[in-house]
Amino acid sequence: MEAVMDPGSKRDQVIEKLIRLYQTPLLRLCYIQLQDRALAEDAVQETFLKAYRGYSEFRGECSEKTWLIRIAVNVCRDYQRGSWFRHTDRSITPDMLQVGTVQPETEDMDLSLAVMKLPRKMRETILLYYYQDMSTEEIARTLGITQSTVSYRLQKSRAKLRMLLEGRDQDA
Repeated sequence: MEAVMDPGSKRDQVIEKLIRLYQTPLLRLCYIQLQDRALAEDAVQETFLKAYRGYSEFRGECSEKTWLIRIAVNVCRDYQRGSWFRHTDRSITPDMLQVGTVQPETEDMDLSLAVMKLPRKMRETILLYYYQDMSTEEIARTLGITQSTVSYRLQKSRAKLRMLLEGRDQDA
């Protein structure tokens, strides 16, 4: 493990601020990607650890939010490539999604489950655009693809979601 944080350093203060601002949105993103709360929590921790270690290389060419989301997406992809992840049951039931005390609307639950059924590339694009409020330009930088590819994925993802929600696509 790297050296213990010096609470007075600029890097430590920035990372603490980023944790306060983005821990919950990153947890949601990782949870929907990994479909496991414990793995999502681990992924968020690893994201902030990588951000802490790599902060000196952050050039500011994108927002800190975009930078963190890119790290989180890559951490989730690394987890998904692991053999343990591929050999566990990733099925999600509505009761597993209960995070808060407020009962979600049926439409919201249906939409969340449909998003989770999307293929990885489509799911990432939808999550970043609608759940993280990122522009197509920010998504392109985060995923390392062109803006036109982001627009295409959004178009295809919306169509796929529409089919899933209308019950016309049973094999997702």
